[in-house]
Amino acid sequence: MLKHRIEQIALIALLAGISAGCGASRPYKYYELDVSAPAAAQATPYPITILVGRVATPQLYRDSRIVYGSGPVQLGTHEYDRWAQMPADMIQEALISALRATGQYRSVTAIGSSARGEFVLRSQLYSLYEVDQPQIAGRFSIQIELFDSKSGATVWSDTYSHDESVEGKSVGDVVEALNRNVRTGMQQLAGHLGQYFAAHPPQQPAAQ
Repeated sequence: MLKHRIEQIALIALLAGISAGCGASRPYKYYELDVSAPAAAQATPYPITILVGRVATPQLYRDSRIVYGSGPVQLGTHEYDRWAQMPADMIQEALISALRATGQYRSVTAIGSSARGEFVLRSQLYSLYEVDQPQIAGRFSIQIELFDSKSGATVWSDTYSHDESVEGKSVGDVVEALNRNVRTGMQQLAGHLGQYFAAHPPQQPAAQ
């Protein structure tokens, strides 16, 4: 009887532990980048449409989990801290917003099956994650290139890479740093693209 009683108590304790574990599951937290960009002084726009292609990413960023770096070569993901959108979508929206805010172009839009434009902007995301050495920072690096639809050639390219210091230790603090970093990077890239067109002004299409 005593052995049977002990087995019953052990079973009850096990079931209680499983129940408590299920009830205390950690909730997911979702974050997003603020892709809005401050509008620049109104400029006379170049008579061109820029199509912004979908951002190419490594396999690690084809998931909503926020990435962190552990040491110089190892990366991991936060299981319960996730992006509200896929990184490729957020970065594409941020680039479109930054280019539109310059007021330098007739139109800036995401590439689509029916979209037509004189130039296509392609990009490759390399880094969008937390690093912890030598201090906690939000790392963002990207390369973009401008493709001339008429000539079929890449006419300009640029890169941005920077570690933004994190003011705190939480994942939310990391996202804030990444947000600042992405905004700065997009404004810098948009400015450099504007310098290219200032040096190589596109011509007004001839009237039909």
